[in-house]
Amino acid sequence: MLTVVGMGPAGVQLMTPAARQAVAEAEILIGGKRHLAQFPDFCGETRQLDADIAALLSWIECQTARRVVVLASGDPLFYGIGTRMVAHFGIDRLKVIPGISAAQYLCAKTGIDMNDIWLTSSHGRTVDFEVLVRQPKVAMVTDKLCGPREIAAELVARGAGQRRLVIGENLAMENERIHWLRACDVTAQYDMNVLVILNER
Repeated sequence: MLTVVGMGPAGVQLMTPAARQAVAEAEILIGGKRHLAQFPDFCGETRQLDADIAALLSWIECQTARRVVVLASGDPLFYGIGTRMVAHFGIDRLKVIPGISAAQYLCAKTGIDMNDIWLTSSHGRTVDFEVLVRQPKVAMVTDKLCGPREIAAELVARGAGQRRLVIGENLAMENERIHWLRACDVTAQYDMNVLVILNER
């Protein structure tokens, strides 16, 4: 049995009971170093998730007779490993247990409704800023190459410097910080983050 488990923004405190149960029953646990460290009492086999996803998928193919759980940050299907897993194995061969995405968590912490939000990511992707700037409300997962400062600069260059950015940094961790800034005022670099862009009228 192959299961992809969403861990939420950080740690085990926001994992669903179903996600915790899947981990408890796993024979093999796969995840990033930070994820695996959350389960120090796990007695089965572990494998660290790295950049070579193709090799990992090939290895998992040989383990399908065992109970394999792949840990994903946030929600597995929100720009996460779950999308790659479904594409490779097909949904009939695996189970996806959703988690709380960092975007959901940030909106919940700040009271921003998600009814009309446009979800996207700059993590390992090329952002179409012409499309982005036309959206009234955007939630983005970012990375070190295209984080809040770079995104803000692109907004300013398109005349959208007054849009408000809500930057969630190290969400659900002890050093969590949430910043509300106009795009034109974003000059710092931020640790692991997600942001919401508001086109307020």
